Amino acid sequence: MSEEKFDAIIVGGGMAGATAAYILANAGMEVLLADRGDYCGAKNVTGGRLYAHSMEKVFPGFAKEAPVERLVTKEKVSLMTEKGSLDIGYSSTDLGADPDGASYTVLRSKFDQWMAEKCEEAGVMLVPGIRVDSCVVEDGKVVGIDAGGEIMYSDVVILADGVNSLLAQRLGMKQELTPKQVAVGVKEVIQLGEETINQRFGLRGDEGMAWLSAGDATNGAFGGGFLYTNKDTVSIGIVATLADIGYHNISIPELLDRYKEHPAIAPYLEGGESIEYSAHLVPEEGIHMVPELVRDGVLLAGDAAGFVVNLGMTVRGMDFAVESGRLAAEAVIRAKEAGDFSKESLSSYVDALEESFVMKDMKALKGFPTILSRREVFKDLPEMADDICKKLFTVDGKPSMDFIMYVINSVTAHTSVEQLTSFVSDIMDAM
Repeated sequence: MSEEKFDAIIVGGGMAGATAAYILANAGMEVLLADRGDYCGAKNVTGGRLYAHSMEKVFPGFAKEAPVERLVTKEKVSLMTEKGSLDIGYSSTDLGADPDGASYTVLRSKFDQWMAEKCEEAGVMLVPGIRVDSCVVEDGKVVGIDAGGEIMYSDVVILADGVNSLLAQRLGMKQELTPKQVAVGVKEVIQLGEETINQRFGLRGDEGMAWLSAGDATNGAFGGGFLYTNKDTVSIGIVATLADIGYHNISIPELLDRYKEHPAIAPYLEGGESIEYSAHLVPEEGIHMVPELVRDGVLLAGDAAGFVVNLGMTVRGMDFAVESGRLAAEAVIRAKEAGDFSKESLSSYVDALEESFVMKDMKALKGFPTILSRREVFKDLPEMADDICKKLFTVDGKPSMDFIMYVINSVTAHTSVEQLTSFVSDIMDAM
């Protein structure tokens, strides 16, 4: 294999890498897709929810064939305290009526294998179980990869090897991650059975629910909890920023146990059997952590490029990964036609990203990491909501006060004018 030169080598068989490989192979290029897992998806443990619009561009009508779990028709966001939960829910048959606006729960180990099969059908040479140690650089240009001493050459390399892309770091394109830039996501898959899930979550057929929680899920620290319904299992987990580990002297696995035992969560999980437990890093700083994306002979896509946005009520990364993989492949195709794989030529990728929803959304939402890093969101706000609701819904024969006074008393007890003004200012800056 080391004697053969490929048109493109892609490192990382997740959604970004597989998308790029599939498109390049369909364009008639010789493509090698390398993944360090025993199979594509073996190390991808995203929550997870896939917004379908970017996949529809690559695999029109993919949900009819791909191993999606459920179509999300119910949304739920909760502000939790130790004993209470203020739940905001929304359900509609319109959710998912338009394929481009649909979203699906997925289990990445299944879904990524399906994408890998599509790549192989298109002619991609898939090599799982391979650790790429470094990129090969000659005269300042990336010309291949070094995998355990075996050198494989190519015109271009696409790095889609995850949030902590060591290959990009070794090239100097990406800085070493700092604790505030990433979170640890811990996920457990619990077997419940399809009928039980439908009964407990009020679902029918292939309907699914996406449920995100803030507050007690992370004991008041930055992060949150998630629960997604799959066909016969639920994916439940915690995401907590590295910078806040130690804030409450509770380990991430212990946080997940607390979350599962919360009175608002526990009844849904009763009698379930844990069949999978996993963890990984999640980008958290949005556009502020996007690295250098292109150099001579190399491009970055997906999590390696920092393409994730967390808004609290939605968490997006997979649709960004697919789109960036598609745009990276199209840039490589243009470079191939021009016979030029220089940074200048490959920079059409950056231009395409700027015109796509990827960079437009990340720029529009650039202030949200600042908002979500504030303690008010995860501690004060849930406590205020709990206090107001508890008083509002308690009738005990004591004189009642006006609703507005409930709000004023709660806000006064949990924050100050200075804090509130600063918080509102951050929200306005993010708009």
